[in-house]
Amino acid sequence: MKVVIVGGVAGGATAAARLRRLDEAAEIVVFERSGYISYANCGLPYYIGTIADKSALTLQTPESFRARFNVDMRVRHEVGAIDAARHVVTVRNLETDEVFEEPYDKLILSPGARPTRPALPGVGLDRLFTLRTVEDTFAIHDFIERTGARSATVVGAGFIGLEMAENLRERGMDVTLIQRGAHVLPVVDADMAALLHNALRDAGVDLRLNSHVSGFERTPGAIRTLVEGGDAVESDLVVLSIGVAPESALARDAGLELGVRGSILVDASMRTSDPDIYAVGDAVQVAHGVTGAPALIALAGPANRQGRIAADAICGIERSYPGSLGSSVLKLFGTTVASTGLTERAAAAAGIDADAVILSPADHATYYPGARTMVLKVVFEHAGGRILGAQAVGASGVDKRIDVIAVAIRAGMDADGLADLDLAYAPPYSSAKDPVNMAGFIIQNILEGRVEQVRW
Repeated sequence: MKVVIVGGVAGGATAAARLRRLDEAAEIVVFERSGYISYANCGLPYYIGTIADKSALTLQTPESFRARFNVDMRVRHEVGAIDAARHVVTVRNLETDEVFEEPYDKLILSPGARPTRPALPGVGLDRLFTLRTVEDTFAIHDFIERTGARSATVVGAGFIGLEMAENLRERGMDVTLIQRGAHVLPVVDADMAALLHNALRDAGVDLRLNSHVSGFERTPGAIRTLVEGGDAVESDLVVLSIGVAPESALARDAGLELGVRGSILVDASMRTSDPDIYAVGDAVQVAHGVTGAPALIALAGPANRQGRIAADAICGIERSYPGSLGSSVLKLFGTTVASTGLTERAAAAAGIDADAVILSPADHATYYPGARTMVLKVVFEHAGGRILGAQAVGASGVDKRIDVIAVAIRAGMDADGLADLDLAYAPPYSSAKDPVNMAGFIIQNILEGRVEQVRW
């Protein structure tokens, strides 16, 4: 059996490794358009200000992957077409410009997503960057080193935008962060994002909300970001981080069925509409883990799991991808924010009668030195108290609480289950009444009519 994989990083590289573990005789070929086959995608912003050694970003080289897994890894090779009837892909060697065909028995698509680049005036200027690959982060880092840049404008305040703002500030640069919406990080509700606004401003970031960028202009030695109805921002460089779109043109041109926002439609075993072609990662449509509705969730964890499921299916082991809760965590200066499942806003959009409790406990026992306040928000369904989602902001212990609630949601727990969880306790780490248990207890009382207050 010969398996060709288009794209490495999380989904494709994981699929390749899993295939080899399941089938020692399979011929496995991976084509990766960039120069890096397996790298820490989520770590890219940190090379700008925190990680000094660029080699730390590379998890595997083509040589190390071949030596460990006997997989033919070919970087700087771009797959331009799929002939599903003939079971071949057309490949271009980007170093030599050679074009050739590669046959396959099974094909896995892991093309990822591309940064959104709106058709705005000046979007092609050389001082404007996006961040998606190792080459992108090296280009930004090298530009700053070469030019001595002292100021930057970041457009978009999602995960990458916030991480870039932090790491540019870590370099001592002046940073302006422009967000079109009313709050940063749309995966959390506005009341929780307000805490992040404070963290950004306390760190010296010039945060501009409700600001719509209309274009960019070259100026002597700088670039100007134009804002509708507001003051333009001049800086040494701009990082455009306004979201990503599925890289699905290859699948579309091959006649595969597409889903929401042009994503690749797959079944629970990651098969596309062609039974010999699978797809994983940021380019595929998944089911949301709470609502079951079609969703696009571009995170490394889901991509890794999907890669394993696709490899299993190719080797005759049928597993089902259960959907994604979108669980995530982000460091922002001295603050951590994490979330899972539905926000209040998303629950309302899904037509769910939901509410939320907000607690402000200490992250560990207050008599133990160093205790600091965290804010935990748990979203629940009125009918039965089913846990729908959670968000937390604080200095420590945030990831633990969100991970616990993510497990609770996956297990279908209601408020009673949350209140009854048997969680580890010691004064340096928690309180005898853990915030997760307390949230469940409060929701119980709300549903039983004993209390009406949901903001604690």
